[in-house]
Amino acid sequence: MASTTTTTTAIELESHSGNVTRTVAAAAGNHSAYRREDDDVMQASLVADSEVPDGGYGWVVIFACAVLTFWFVGTTYCWGVFQAALVQQGVSSASTLAFVGSLTTACISFLAVLNARVVRKLGPRVAAMLGMSLFGLGEVLAGFVTTDVVGLFMTIGLIMGLGTSLLFMVVSVTPAQYFKKKRGIANGIVYSGGGIGGAVISFVTNGLLQALGVAWTFRVLGFITLATGVPAAYLIKARAPIRPTSFVEWRLFRDYRFVLIFIGGGLATFPLFVPPFFLPLYTDSLHMTSSAGAGLVAAFNFSSAVGRLLCGFGSDRIGPLNTVFLSLLLSALSALALWPVSNSLGPLIAFVIINGMANGGFFATMPTVVGNVFGSARVSVAMGMVVTGWGGGYLLGAPIAGYLLNASGGEKAGIDAFHPAIYYAGSMALGSASFMLLARLGIDRRVMRKI
Repeated sequence: MASTTTTTTAIELESHSGNVTRTVAAAAGNHSAYRREDDDVMQASLVADSEVPDGGYGWVVIFACAVLTFWFVGTTYCWGVFQAALVQQGVSSASTLAFVGSLTTACISFLAVLNARVVRKLGPRVAAMLGMSLFGLGEVLAGFVTTDVVGLFMTIGLIMGLGTSLLFMVVSVTPAQYFKKKRGIANGIVYSGGGIGGAVISFVTNGLLQALGVAWTFRVLGFITLATGVPAAYLIKARAPIRPTSFVEWRLFRDYRFVLIFIGGGLATFPLFVPPFFLPLYTDSLHMTSSAGAGLVAAFNFSSAVGRLLCGFGSDRIGPLNTVFLSLLLSALSALALWPVSNSLGPLIAFVIINGMANGGFFATMPTVVGNVFGSARVSVAMGMVVTGWGGGYLLGAPIAGYLLNASGGEKAGIDAFHPAIYYAGSMALGSASFMLLARLGIDRRVMRKI
């Protein structure tokens, strides 16, 4: 019976893809059962990919997901603008306030596996509407606790974090139901919305802070987020029911590709938020205006949007693993070689453009990496597990930079005090790029191969 099942599976795999032929020897015990289940998952992925429309209503879903990332990605990347204002008001130190912004994004990881199940149970539409409601509500409530760090942790960190985690999972797994050949550019468009949002929200936030103060800035942004984000979330719907899966597929850790991608992604999140969180303080140490700091954060986020689109095209043309490796390598080199010598506006602009483009490429490419390497039928659970590994970087990445800054004399000690934090960020990006390179070479050592 096991032999018949295995033979049938192999024939079905060949019929759906000329490039995928797997023969599983009949064997007793759990190992054989695992192999057969892996074949079933791959078979489901091949069938699902053969039926995707690569367009149609999928473009409406992509637009709606881009609106969601405009708000939840764009706003989290602008925390540095709020952070600088709160530091100036003496609410707390940069390292402590960095924890507030980091907790928002860390919830993406801490709740990733659970949210994968929630999205399957509720459907992406309900999950997206719930997530956007929590995100906007957290912002509105933050307007009432702007002088209380604990209150900011509860509203910005936890309530907005819950919303962010749900929204991230929705926009990470839903496009794969509608796109296969254009999956890279589809994900690039979705995540470019976050870069555009960060650029717009940076300027809007700076203007509102000067005109209305911190409290009403939070409230105004929260109300606008709810008014535009909830209707966009309603447009999202699943093309087909999401395949039931376990919370965690532990046997994925037997796959060296998964282990390397898991570790590489975890390291990559440590430096991601260091530039946008600390650029306003860095410009302040150069005696520039707050508008200059907000402008650089906006340029960083706009460059991130461009990078997400370019990396989306790159994923479809040269392969997602090749693309994510190049983006992480560029992020590391720009942080290690360019940021430390940026003591005027010109070099800083060059840095934020290059690093922003590379930074955005990571987010836009990882869903495509996971979907292509492990199959669209498994993308929900695999993405949940990979994103869970980002928790340490999300929560501690920017605060570690803040503690290194404080240990070097703080933001008032000049730009030299920022160098330990900058080198730390660049080194983590370089380590991440190394693991992604090992994963890519482990699949195929041919340099010009599309992987």
